[in-house]
Amino acid sequence: MLCSRAPLEQGALFTQRNRLHRVLDLLDRYWKWVTVAVWLGLCTWFVISRWDAIHYFALSDTDDNLRMSQVRALLGGQDWYDLRQYRLNPPTGANVHWSRIVDLPLAGIILLLRPLVGGVDAERAAIAIAPLLPLLLLLFSVALVVRRLVHPSAYPVAFVALFFAGSATGMFMPTRIDHHGWQLALLALTVAGIADPRRARGGAVVGLATAASLAIGLEMLIYLAIAGSAMALFWVVDAAERRRVAAYAASLGGGTALGFLLFASYANRQPVCDALSPVWLSNALLGSGLLLGLAMLTPPDWKRRLALAVVAGLAIAAFHALVWPHCLTRLEGVSPEVQELWLSKVREARPVYRHGAEIASLIAALPVTGVIGWALLVAWNRREPEVLRRTIAAALPCLAATVLLLWQTRTGPAAQMLALPGTAALLWIGVPWAMRSKLWLMRTVGVTVLAVVGFGAAAPFVDSFMPEKPRTSSQIAVDKANRQCPSLWGLKPIARQPKGVVFSFVDLGPRLITVTHHNAVTGPYHRNGEQIADVMKAFRGDERQARSIIVGKYASDYLLTCPNMSTATIFMAEAPKGFYGQLQRGRVPAWLEPVELPKDSPFRMWRVVR
Repeated sequence: MLCSRAPLEQGALFTQRNRLHRVLDLLDRYWKWVTVAVWLGLCTWFVISRWDAIHYFALSDTDDNLRMSQVRALLGGQDWYDLRQYRLNPPTGANVHWSRIVDLPLAGIILLLRPLVGGVDAERAAIAIAPLLPLLLLLFSVALVVRRLVHPSAYPVAFVALFFAGSATGMFMPTRIDHHGWQLALLALTVAGIADPRRARGGAVVGLATAASLAIGLEMLIYLAIAGSAMALFWVVDAAERRRVAAYAASLGGGTALGFLLFASYANRQPVCDALSPVWLSNALLGSGLLLGLAMLTPPDWKRRLALAVVAGLAIAAFHALVWPHCLTRLEGVSPEVQELWLSKVREARPVYRHGAEIASLIAALPVTGVIGWALLVAWNRREPEVLRRTIAAALPCLAATVLLLWQTRTGPAAQMLALPGTAALLWIGVPWAMRSKLWLMRTVGVTVLAVVGFGAAAPFVDSFMPEKPRTSSQIAVDKANRQCPSLWGLKPIARQPKGVVFSFVDLGPRLITVTHHNAVTGPYHRNGEQIADVMKAFRGDERQARSIIVGKYASDYLLTCPNMSTATIFMAEAPKGFYGQLQRGRVPAWLEPVELPKDSPFRMWRVVR
């Protein structure tokens, strides 16, 4: 009996390996169907988890509210190329630097469903469905990266890691209808193009994805520039990569020009720095033209190719610096006053380490793990020069996004998304290595640690065992105000007042114009720095200055405040004796007449008496 145990164990092991190979073969063969199934599962989960928010039209962010107002304006007959929001700062309107691209799926869903379910439910359906569309593109793109660089069957590992990418998945949740989800998906597609072994197809995908992303916005500009540099360096290292570079250059130039013609608003046809304008169109056309010329030339010596690439890069940089010198600093172009009064207070514009250890770890855990996984994958592919080049190039955006967390937290979603292939590599390579140990305990511990760390679950796991910090009464009050003031319930009594211009906090403007018939003075959009600064100064300054701004400059009909909202705490902390502080202490000037609201209303409202 003892002699027969070894063959039995070997037979069982062979059976297990055979089953594993069959599973892996099925995952490889039906990877498209698996990806669609995962997408449908995520869609179901997201809709169920956000059902109340969908029903109560609780749009996630100020940008989501403004996006809906923009779509309504488009459907109401506003010019395709006119993106001014005339319900902010009427009658001039607010200058919005966005693109109509993201409006299209929302408008299409509303137009399709409005005759069937009515306008209200059509909009509810749009805010539920539209954010899920780019998620499918993201999943396919991530799967392609993993299949091309790690293993054809390893992509489900990246899908599991997505559950711990809260910053990234939040951009695809129902009610998150702004452009960030589309940009993340296009960035993932760009990396998939970099990883593509078929040169012409890969270059064309990178170029088209870059052009589409630029037409939506410039938030991914740094990563797109890295991708473009990678295309040029591929050509430097290997002359056979000229097909990739030529396809990239042609698709980038043509795609960017088409995007400008179709989607650049009247405002963006000026040489502005924060959107696809003549500034970035000319840069893209010059760069693509030079790259196309280099690809056609392609000298046999790599040193000559490197010299030509350096000259082309310097020419693009010199052109930008000499022709568009005003776009050499921060692209928002806000004044020092607006930077001090407003932008420096925006949470997502702060470095990750300024958000506290708990939040910082939840945001950065997966990107750090991803960088480690990408480094391991680079070492894993070192014996195949062509695959190694694509691996390094695909890893660089993840490294850049992770480092940029030290500058602004808003890079968190991109950092987490770009980390997914790295986490898949870490687990795909690391788990078999851990399983080689002869000790059962080492195998178990090693695989467990790799799984927890590799999936980015370490920070949530540790956080679940940490005692919750007791919340102060002021923190509870702030959370309550931030939740109640944008709600339909909170704004319903405000909507019952006769239509007028409402002077209120910057962050309340987009919500006011979306769910009430009132107009507002401004929203948190950097091109409207004058209005933003005026709001901040009115609440922080004295009563005379407040009246000159609220009544004299903007002819407001109402003044609306939400005590304890985050913005209000800034006023009380930095200007306790200012106009807002006086209102809080009951010192209301004669030119303001109280508007009666329900006793449980989170707002205080006054009618301007002229």
